[in-house]
Amino acid sequence: MNGQRSRNFIYGIVERQRLNAIFKELFRKSIHICSSFIPLFLKFAYWPVIGLLVLALAVYTVSEILRSKNIEIPLISKVTEIAARKRDENRFVLGPVTLVCGILLAALLLPLDCARVGIFALSFGDGLASLMGKLIGKITIPGAHGKTAAGSLTCFAAVFVSTFCCCGNCFVALCIGLAAMFIEVLPLSDFDNLIIPPAIGWIYLLLI
Repeated sequence: MNGQRSRNFIYGIVERQRLNAIFKELFRKSIHICSSFIPLFLKFAYWPVIGLLVLALAVYTVSEILRSKNIEIPLISKVTEIAARKRDENRFVLGPVTLVCGILLAALLLPLDCARVGIFALSFGDGLASLMGKLIGKITIPGAHGKTAAGSLTCFAAVFVSTFCCCGNCFVALCIGLAAMFIEVLPLSDFDNLIIPPAIGWIYLLLI
């Protein structure tokens, strides 16, 4: 009886940890997906939106530096704490920095229609890939630091659909989906946020 109770107790702890990890992933990737609105904002107020992104980047960076010194900024530090992965505990959480920088690079270096495709690839492709990998991913990809086949296929499907909605060209959408899936599966840690928007936007520019 005691052995069964111990097993149930351990199972409960493991299950709570799993659910907590899924919640964190849902919260974190909801931020990714919300970034899909940025191309629309850029279309109507390009430079003000660029300025707001730079300001958000600066405020977040200062907040994280202060948090590392045990000085918390209301709301910002709490959001970071909720969204942080296990590997990010007790250190500077780099993900939001690379996310904003990737979007800025795409917006500043590419035509807006190309930047939109790159930002959508980050928002939907990378965002949903990680989430589905956590929820249903069983088969891991060798050398990809735990990334799953389910996540990669989700990335391809999401980017294919979002690109097709932008251009209406099945071949272009197929190429962009494959390129995004390849980049997403690379063991880049948070730096895929930085690479995906400008790289995918640039590939799209070459194809259209």
